[in-house]
Amino acid sequence: MNDEKAPKKRVSNTEKRRNARSYTLQALYQWQLAGQSANEIEAQFRVDNDMSDTDVPLFSELLHGVISKRTELDSQFSAYLDRALDDLDPVELAVLRIGSFELIHRIEVPYKVAINESVELAKIFGATESHKYVNGVLDKLAQKVRILEIKAARQK
Repeated sequence: MNDEKAPKKRVSNTEKRRNARSYTLQALYQWQLAGQSANEIEAQFRVDNDMSDTDVPLFSELLHGVISKRTELDSQFSAYLDRALDDLDPVELAVLRIGSFELIHRIEVPYKVAINESVELAKIFGATESHKYVNGVLDKLAQKVRILEIKAARQK
């Protein structure tokens, strides 16, 4: 029997960012339901979770950015909803806010990545078909806020 621990698998930056988005979704869900401050929630998540495989600065940026800009984000994507904002499932709402934040405020993230990452979150945490709904809403928002990037991609 070997007492040595196996070396820890190196986690890619993509996976670290994916983990940050996952934690952000869970933190936003908690914020939406419990109403704690972003600082309280962030501190709790840092204590309660092993974030060694997480892009912690991204987690912090997304959590604080989404909460501070929620009114702007909601107004940007609500035009593409087929129901009232209050009628959205809390997971869908959190995913739409994260995706919208990345589309609007993190322009270094390609629009397809922002949408795909949100769709993946909806697949993991959302209702059965919510990923299709999230995809449709964020795709329409991208047509508005990333039009130059989309046009350039089509011209290639």
